[in-house]
Amino acid sequence: MFTASRLPLRCWAEIDLAALERNLRLIRASLPGHMRYVAVVKADAYGHGLHQTAARLMHAGADLFAVANLAEAAALREIGPGWPVLLLSPLLPEEDRHVLDYDVAVTVSSAGEVERLDNAARSAGRTVTVHLKIDTGMGRLGVWHEQAPALYQQIRQASHLKLAGVFTHFSSSDEDSAFTAEQRRRFVAALNACQGIDLTGLLIHADNSSGLETVEVAGPFNAVRVGLLQFGILPHASSLLSQVQAEPVFSFRTRVALVKQLPAGSGISYGRTHVLRRDSTVAVLAAGYGDGVPRASSNRGQVLIHGQRCPILGRVTMDQTIVDVTDVPGVTTGDEVVLVGRQQGAQIGLTEFSRWADTIPWETLCSVTKRVPRLYRTSLGL
Repeated sequence: MFTASRLPLRCWAEIDLAALERNLRLIRASLPGHMRYVAVVKADAYGHGLHQTAARLMHAGADLFAVANLAEAAALREIGPGWPVLLLSPLLPEEDRHVLDYDVAVTVSSAGEVERLDNAARSAGRTVTVHLKIDTGMGRLGVWHEQAPALYQQIRQASHLKLAGVFTHFSSSDEDSAFTAEQRRRFVAALNACQGIDLTGLLIHADNSSGLETVEVAGPFNAVRVGLLQFGILPHASSLLSQVQAEPVFSFRTRVALVKQLPAGSGISYGRTHVLRRDSTVAVLAAGYGDGVPRASSNRGQVLIHGQRCPILGRVTMDQTIVDVTDVPGVTTGDEVVLVGRQQGAQIGLTEFSRWADTIPWETLCSVTKRVPRLYRTSLGL
């Protein structure tokens, strides 16, 4: 039988699970003692691989997990039955009856969702756990904050629903501290307006890595949703967690497939968007936008070869990228190339890599395609 698993790697991502575990411990040590750690692992753990990442986070002591949809929740249940799981996105009506199979908490934002879930649970003779989401200004999911008390009362009266948490989502925590403070005020006001609500035992959360600023102040919050920070992507400077020295977990690498000489005046790649100003040595890399090198980084991005930065020339194509190695002696076919990560003391960070493509680290991680193998490093290295 033929198999691709024995073939040499042309392009790959390395995931340092030991660094992930160290990051979780550092984050937890930086939090007030009453805060619970909600590990956000949606979108295949931001492209890191749900199975391997969630298993390590379970081992490291995450309190509960948050995923985007029911399929992700089902996959998580295969890894660790019994762990609390929060479903962040709305259920489709045809998914209602399946939520009971996976013992997950469901986010509710509307009266219709509450009614549907209560009916599904009643038909099955079961109880569904829910989290009430309050829209404080994101304009996406959640009941509008002024209407939250009415929806809370509907949940309270639903005989087959159990309220386990209340939360909101900040729209601009890394850009607009004043509006974030207003969202926090709206959220607390909405909670206070819910007559008869007992916060004891409820998970109350509003913050993610970049919004965590006021948990040391007396208030209802007892959990933080941690996404990119656990993978080593740092939040903005005003966050309580900005001082956590989290390590990068993800690196992205390829190899030199061809080295060639081209004379001055040669055009590079489709559209000849780069024309050489000197006689040059170029390297053709074995990765392109079909692997996750953004096309928008054409003529803008850089890579590391032999620990030196080499600029991308011309347009990134589906399967290859061309870089200038004229000033890097000894480059040869098969040499390792760093797209994101460290090499010989030099580094290209994920944020910088994303900036060349006018995007954000979240999208970059989710855009590294399935044809790129993930290699997992497991040693704690302590």
